[in-house]
Amino acid sequence: MSAYIARRVLYALPILLGVNVITFFLFFVVNSPDDMARMHLGSKHVTPQAVENWKAERGYDKPLLWNAARDGLPRVTDTIFYRHTLKLFLFEFGQSDSGRDIAFDISQRMVPSLVVTLPVFVLELLLTISLALGIALLRGTYFDTWAVIVCVAMMSVSSLFYIIGGQFLFGKVLRLVPISGFDGDSAMLKFIALPVAVSVIAGLGYGTRWYRTLFLEEINRDYVRTARAKGLSERAVLFKHVLRNALIPILTGVVVILPTLFIGNLIIEAFFGIPGLGSYTIEAIQSQDFAIVRAMVFLGSLLYIVGLILTDISYTLADPRVRLT
Repeated sequence: MSAYIARRVLYALPILLGVNVITFFLFFVVNSPDDMARMHLGSKHVTPQAVENWKAERGYDKPLLWNAARDGLPRVTDTIFYRHTLKLFLFEFGQSDSGRDIAFDISQRMVPSLVVTLPVFVLELLLTISLALGIALLRGTYFDTWAVIVCVAMMSVSSLFYIIGGQFLFGKVLRLVPISGFDGDSAMLKFIALPVAVSVIAGLGYGTRWYRTLFLEEINRDYVRTARAKGLSERAVLFKHVLRNALIPILTGVVVILPTLFIGNLIIEAFFGIPGLGSYTIEAIQSQDFAIVRAMVFLGSLLYIVGLILTDISYTLADPRVRLT
């Protein structure tokens, strides 16, 4: 397995490099360093000297990819791409275009993101699998039909409706929880209760319907008929055999998103004023802060690759017949 993991890590390097190259080109196709300087200086009458000073302070006065004015290796290393992108592979995030330490910001904002995303992940997973198993147990009944209708209806509603509806009902009308904000101390629970509840409810329809389909596909397989022929009850067949054999597709959907929990939920954090990494990314995009955007894109890509590797490893734990070669 160690050889497999080492090979996957080596494969990940060109993927990460490609993602960063694409991000770099897309950003600088839209924005030139002069545009970035004028935006950050925030004045309508910015002098050319102020623009040049801002670029020089942050290293944006260099050529993008190739410095023809230098000789030897500095032709490559004395460029914006090398100074602002390749150092990410050493986890040197550097400073944002506004002068803040990006690594420090990420360490501070990761906690609020995890405080919201982890309960959402656990609750949604338990609820959707439990409901899907219950619906599969009562398949072909009126309960099954109405459950599918409700799931489709919930899937058809935008997550923005759940957010705005939750804020209006529980924040404005009932006044049970604050509409937005965050507190890292004892008052944390009342600030995260509504975002967590809204996120779980918004994902309930899709998750339950997907797991129901998964379980119904397994129910029609030969090993299930064999288990029934041995006299096992329907409940025992469902929970002991179907659930176990459906673990690999479940793990495919679950483990791959585990690392991305650190990045947070962009929409939820933006609407509920949670100072996590999701809102951090949105703020960086709005202010055209390339240093933060590239760091977050790199981090997201890296975590996604880690998730894929963890998914493959989890297959061997769920099914000993699986071999990683």
